[in-house]
Amino acid sequence: MGSVGAAKSSSSAAFFVDNSRLEPDFINKATNMSQYRFPCFTVLALLIAFSHVSNAQLSPGYYSATCPNVAGIIRNVLVQAMKSAPRIGPALLRLHFHDCFVRGCDGSLLLDNSPDIQSEKGSISNDQSTRGFNVIDNMKAAVERSCPGVVSCADILAITAEAVVSMAGGPSWNVQLGRMDGRTGNASRADIRIPRGSDPLPVIISKFATFGLTATDVVALSGAHTFGKGRCLIIMDRLYNFQGTNRPDPTLSQMRLNTLRKTCSVSGAFAYFDPITPYKFDNQYYTNLRNHKGLLSSDQRLFSRNVASTAGLVIRFSNNQTAFFQNFARSMIRMGNILPLREYPREIRQNCRRVN
Repeated sequence: MGSVGAAKSSSSAAFFVDNSRLEPDFINKATNMSQYRFPCFTVLALLIAFSHVSNAQLSPGYYSATCPNVAGIIRNVLVQAMKSAPRIGPALLRLHFHDCFVRGCDGSLLLDNSPDIQSEKGSISNDQSTRGFNVIDNMKAAVERSCPGVVSCADILAITAEAVVSMAGGPSWNVQLGRMDGRTGNASRADIRIPRGSDPLPVIISKFATFGLTATDVVALSGAHTFGKGRCLIIMDRLYNFQGTNRPDPTLSQMRLNTLRKTCSVSGAFAYFDPITPYKFDNQYYTNLRNHKGLLSSDQRLFSRNVASTAGLVIRFSNNQTAFFQNFARSMIRMGNILPLREYPREIRQNCRRVN
């Protein structure tokens, strides 16, 4: 794994986007993210954030003595999985996001239902948007054969996220390791805390702020939508009846609207987040937003006149892929540092689907 930010060469809404172009002086307002605040970002949210990150004891070399080849083992399984399912990478990256945003990065998303556990997999936020659990099972089995009882499922998710991004042409970073696995899930909290594609931008930023993440992290991590697909079902209102108006979302370009209507005319269809380079991790996502081609409402709202700070970052990242890669890697490390509160019982699960 490379150093932090090492870029590889290649490579119903509260705010609307005005379809006219942004003025040059508007671009310069993005540099100071500290000016971007919302009333919902309260002192309580700060206290919660600090309580989660203060117990972080993670290190890139955590398994150097006990399982030194863990990253290689996981990559080998990933390579094999991609032979039969070439588009599995973005789905595996999403697992890490959806795990960390509930109670911290503790592998709780991977737990199946049991008499004592209401699985997060069945929550509204995860039921139709997460997959690839069988690949994680295979990774865990392979790691257990080499290093039994050593590597947590939560760390496997973190290592996999870096591998998926770097293998698709994106940045590499030193994954911080040493997480423990939670012994319970929380489906109701998953529905509250995981950002949704229909959330207004202030709500999304507030959800990130709960864990000490900033608006810059929001824009950078949203860049994960530079590859992969989303369900047409979640964008149908944008195509035909945006906010009950019987009209399409005015922030969607006519060209993208026409293409999406055709793609989504089939029941159960999926649409590319980035139709230009759909399998490549690059900065095309931000150019798409500038051209009003974002798939989700939450994507397009990042390029809103009403929020100069996020729109300016969209412009910066679309112009400078290296800046995007550096910020994405940094934000992935920050998100990965979200750990459960001390009082939550934890362990190294032998099977990621159930407690020991």
